[in-house]
Amino acid sequence: MSSAKDVKFSLKVTMNNQKTKVLFAEADSDFTDVLISFLTMPLGRIVRVLKKHFGEEEAVRIGSLTTLYNGLANLDSVHFWTKGCKEALLDPMSSFRNECLKLKLDVSDTQPIDQFTCYHSCCIPTSTKVLRTSNYFDSATCICGKTMSRVAGWKDTQAANNDGVFTRKKASFIISDDLKIFPNTTGFIQTLSTLEITDKDVGEPINVTFGFNEFMDLLKGSLLSPTPLSDIILNKRKVELGTTTPKTEPGVLLHAMEKEATSANSNKMILKVMVQKSTNKLLFAQSEEDFIDFLCILLAIPIGGVECLLGGNACLKNIDNLYKSVANINGDKYLVTQDMKNRLVKPKLLHGYISGNPILPLSEESCPRYQNIIAQKAVWFSSVKFVKGQGKYIGGPTLYKITDDLTVTHFCMGSILSHLKDRKIPSSDVKELELEIGLQEVIS
Repeated sequence: MSSAKDVKFSLKVTMNNQKTKVLFAEADSDFTDVLISFLTMPLGRIVRVLKKHFGEEEAVRIGSLTTLYNGLANLDSVHFWTKGCKEALLDPMSSFRNECLKLKLDVSDTQPIDQFTCYHSCCIPTSTKVLRTSNYFDSATCICGKTMSRVAGWKDTQAANNDGVFTRKKASFIISDDLKIFPNTTGFIQTLSTLEITDKDVGEPINVTFGFNEFMDLLKGSLLSPTPLSDIILNKRKVELGTTTPKTEPGVLLHAMEKEATSANSNKMILKVMVQKSTNKLLFAQSEEDFIDFLCILLAIPIGGVECLLGGNACLKNIDNLYKSVANINGDKYLVTQDMKNRLVKPKLLHGYISGNPILPLSEESCPRYQNIIAQKAVWFSSVKFVKGQGKYIGGPTLYKITDDLTVTHFCMGSILSHLKDRKIPSSDVKELELEIGLQEVIS
C-alpha cells in the first residue's frame, strides 16, 4: 500500500426520492471488513485516532471517555509504575492487530509488528515473527540466554486462503443508514421489510467513492449521529459537536455474564466520595491506586467488548446495530470462520492489559512461547513496561482525586481546599460517604 489515504472504495447507494436520506448502501467484503473493524478498536485508541485526525477541538467527546483519557495523559509519569505503562494505555493495542494490518484500509492506525533476531556468535542468525503481539513483547530472550535484537516493521499482508479479513471475499452486504449490516442475499421483499421502507420511497442508486477521510467521518458519526451515512454522502459532515452521553439502565447485565463472573463478582473496591450536604451534589471522589487501575483498563477494552458486557445495548445506536448484526450473521457462510465471529462478539483483550485482581469479567489472549523450528530455538518474551506485575499501571501507596466526569488527578489537599473556597463551600457543608464498588457498579 502506498498510503492509507490513497485507498478508495466504490459504494452503490440508494437514497429516497427526495434525495434527503440514504436508505441503504451495497458494499463488498473489503468495505464491510473496515466497518466491522470499528468493533475491534479499544476505547482509548478510538479517542487517540479521532484526536489525531480531527484535532483536539473537533474530536468526538463521548461522555467521560475523553476526559478520562485526557486526565491520564496529563497525569505525571511518576504516578505510573513505568513510562511504558502510560504509553501502553494511551495507545492501546487490539487483539485483532494482525487482522487490522491486512485490511485494505486500517482506520485504527495499527503499526507493523516487529521481529526478534539473535545475532550472538553461538547461534544461527534467524528471526522469529510474532503474528499476534502482546504488552509483554517488549524484549525477547533466546534459548542461548542472550537478549534478541528487535527488527521493526515486518508486516503480513497475505490473508489466509485468499479470503477476506472478517468476511468472505466474494460476499456482498447491505448497510443501512444506522449501520445495520446483513448479507445481500436476503431477497427483495425481506430487505425492504428489514429496512422498513416501501418501493415508493426508493430513488435511483448512485455510485459513491469512499476513502480514508470518509471512513474517519463514519467512525465519528457512528458515535454521534443517528444517520451517519446520510451525513457523509449528502455532505453533512459538520456533525454537531459536543458530548454524547450514553444513557444506560441501571443494572443492565447479561445473565450469562453474571454466571461466568462468580469469582470476579466477589472482588470489591472502596471509594470515598465527598458530597455537599446542602445540595446532595457529588464534589469529588478519592481513591487509592486500585480504582484508578480499573479506570485505566477501561481504555484497553474494545468497543465490541463493551457491547458484549452490556448485551448489545451500550446506547450508542449505530455501534449497537453493528454489533448485533455481526452477532446475528451466519458465521460459517458469510464470515471467514465461525471462530472469527466468536472472537468479534466476545473479544479478548491483548495479553497484559488485565490486572491481577479484576472485577470486570474480561478475558485476554494467552501469551505463547514461540518456537523457531528451523533453528531449534525457543524464545521467551518478557516486558519492561509491566515489570511490577500483570496489568499494573498506577503506583502507590498514594491518593488520587476523581471528578464526576472521571478526570483523574493526584490528590492535593491544598488545591481541594482552595477549590472549595472559590466555590464558597465551607468544609462543614461537606460529608464523606464510603461506597462499595463491585461488578454492577463497574458495569454501570
